[in-house]
Amino acid sequence: MDPSNEDSVLQHFRDTNALLEGHFILSSGLHSPLYLQCARALQFPADAGVLGREIAERHLDSGIETVCSPAIGGLVIGYEVAKALNVRFIWTERKEGEMALRRGFEIRKGERFLVVEDVITTGGSTRECIAAIESCGANVVAAASIIDRSGGIADVGVPRTSLVELTVPSLDPADCPLCNEGLDAVKPGSRGA
Repeated sequence: MDPSNEDSVLQHFRDTNALLEGHFILSSGLHSPLYLQCARALQFPADAGVLGREIAERHLDSGIETVCSPAIGGLVIGYEVAKALNVRFIWTERKEGEMALRRGFEIRKGERFLVVEDVITTGGSTRECIAAIESCGANVVAAASIIDRSGGIADVGVPRTSLVELTVPSLDPADCPLCNEGLDAVKPGSRGA
């Protein structure tokens, strides 16, 4: 896999059955005909390392001191990016529905962060992660992901990069043509089946 080439990264997703077609419920509650199951694409450490090093390469001159990811989807790739940058890695997780810094992690005021996610659809989890660590004094310099499903339009409040940019419909269930056809929707991610 050549991580600098979008087609090569997408082929890796196909080869690992991480690129699914059908009728899916995303973690945002929106529906989509395409689902990216990054856990499958990252199940071999060598593959995760290749993708993590490519994201890290794009942020070498940013003065990143720490990488943070929202749990659970961003953990593997975030760790690999931090490893490639040789910086600390921490994460946020939901507590009573709110993204929070837990596990005794501490942040120095002004510490320079890169927030890393596996897939960005609306940018919601990334924004929540950024807000949680900024409230502790972090200076979030940038965000990154393997896949951007938004076609580049998701706004997370900081500059953002991705290895692959796709424009994939994310539909309100009331407007979903797949629902109107009577096709059952599945929720394959970590919050679903």
